[in-house]
Parts: sequence; structure tokens; C-alpha cells
Amino acid sequence: MDNPGFNSIFRDEFCGLITLKQSLGFKYKAETAAFRRIDIFFCHHQLTEKRLSKELCDHWCQKRSYESAANHAHRISSLRVFCKYLSSVGIPAYIPPHGLTRHPEKYDAHIYTPDELERFFTAVDDSRSVPSECPYRALVMPVFFRILYTSGMRVSELRLAKIRDIDLANGYIRVLSGKNQKDRLVPIHPDLVSRCVELKDQIHGSSPEDEFFFMVRPGREMTLQNLYHNFRRYLDKAGILHTGRGPRIHDFRHTYCVNLLLKWSEEGKDLLAYLPYMRTMLGHESFEETAYYLKLTSAAFPFVREHLEAAFPDIIQEVAFHEHEFY
Repeated sequence: MDNPGFNSIFRDEFCGLITLKQSLGFKYKAETAAFRRIDIFFCHHQLTEKRLSKELCDHWCQKRSYESAANHAHRISSLRVFCKYLSSVGIPAYIPPHGLTRHPEKYDAHIYTPDELERFFTAVDDSRSVPSECPYRALVMPVFFRILYTSGMRVSELRLAKIRDIDLANGYIRVLSGKNQKDRLVPIHPDLVSRCVELKDQIHGSSPEDEFFFMVRPGREMTLQNLYHNFRRYLDKAGILHTGRGPRIHDFRHTYCVNLLLKWSEEGKDLLAYLPYMRTMLGHESFEETAYYLKLTSAAFPFVREHLEAAFPDIIQEVAFHEHEFY
């Protein structure tokens, strides 16, 4: 890997680790950015010998006053991965142990009520475009957020979808190399297929197949920051209180799953047969990830608890899924 972004004495090792991980099928983009920050730290300390001492690692692992527990844990984890790699190739390196950070405070997913959803989408439908900055916002946002909610997709899976990934003739979105490196097909709600066709006709008359379907402007995808700022604006207009921790955009995925399980339960569906369908559509790797939504559904709608417990004895009490955000 030829990466001029690394300048410390360990630049070759950073490149070697990234090349190894990418050869195994991992994107390793966020991790590369984390390694660059560690590289800057090494440069600051003017390392001249290829070895990492406990003292230097402890210095990196100290919690900064302004950072969250999650960011602190992520910094330590990135260094731990790199130190393990150095050790594997014969370079002396102290490996930071686990347990150096406290667990982040658990976030309780916000399940949007039908009234909140109605008010939110009313606010989204009132979006106004800004010709100089967001010329397509009024057209894109109502479709984007409706698909996000009705598909259960992760935010970045949808915002980074290209025209070639969206099959409007058959009504599905192709997700390539999603979380856990899984490819899958996600159905588009039938009512939204026609809206996608209209959107494509309105903004993609001459766009190539590799253009972002929900683009901000030609050649530019919606950023997470752009989405978040609009999301907070819609919450405010809808009168939905934001506490500083939530609701989050990702909670549309939680709400979709809970409402789908509620629907299946009310229809008397065999949840043992239907839950694997949810697992596949959500792109989950383990049953535990999907079972997390059994607990959410049971908490949000206590009256279906008996049905859920009949289908999945003991699991509502036992599953403890610590979710990692994916935007």
C-alpha cells in the first residue's frame, strides 16, 4: 500500500496492516483514519526505534477531558490492534489490556410513535431546496427518510446507494459489502417505488449509473453531517424533543423492526419462521443481533410479550446485545 499519509517510523507497518485487512475483504477506512491519528502521535514523540513501550502506550490510552467513553475505547482499541500486529511481525510492542475504559452509558432506543412519525414526515415534506447549496433537498429528503423507515436500512447503506444499485423495475435496493461484508437485496415499499421513479426522472435525467441516487448535487453524496442537521431541523418542526442523546436517525431502524414484529405478532405469524427473514433483510450476522428487537418489542408493547415468549422461551430475558452504531 502506497500511503503518504503516514510519516512516523512505523509508516510501513501501518500500510502493511491496512493492506492485510483489505486483502481479507475489510474496507478499513475508519480504521485507517484512526491509524493516521496514532501516526501523528508517534511523530510528535519523535520515535527513532521500532518498539512501543508501556509508557508510551499508557500515554496514548489516557482519557482526554473532552472525549466520550466510546471515543476513548475506540482510540485504545485501534492502538491495541496495531500493537498486536507489530508483535505478530516480530516488533516489540506493549499491548494495552482490555478493561481500561468504562462501558458507555446504555442508550435506550427511541421507538417513534405513529403520531411522531406523522409529524416528522409532515416536517420533511415541508423541506425547501437551496439552489446554491442543496438544490434537490425538497425532492430528495421526503423519499430518503421514508425509505429509511420502511426498509430498516442503515443510514450509510442508503445515502451511498448508486443509481445502479436501485432496481426500480423489480422494486429493491442492492446493498454491496454492508456491515459484516454482507451483500443483500432490500425491498422498496411498493408505495415508494413510484416516488423513486419520479425522483430519478426529476434529478437524474443525464446522470451516469455510478451517480449517488440521493445526491446533494451531481457527484456529491449526502454527508452524515448534512443528514443530521436536517434531521434535527425536522425534529424541531415536528415538536419532537431531542434530549441531546436522542432520538437518533438510527432509531428509525429500531422502530421499523419493532413495528414489523408487532405486525407479525398481531397477524398470528409463526415468528420462528419469520425472524430469519428479518435477520437477512437487516444484514445481521448473528441471531443475537436480531433477537435484540424481541426485547425492544416486548418493552414497547407489553401486550405481545406472551406471544413472543411462546415463540422464543427465555430469550427475552437472556439476550444482551451491545449494539455498535453504523452510519
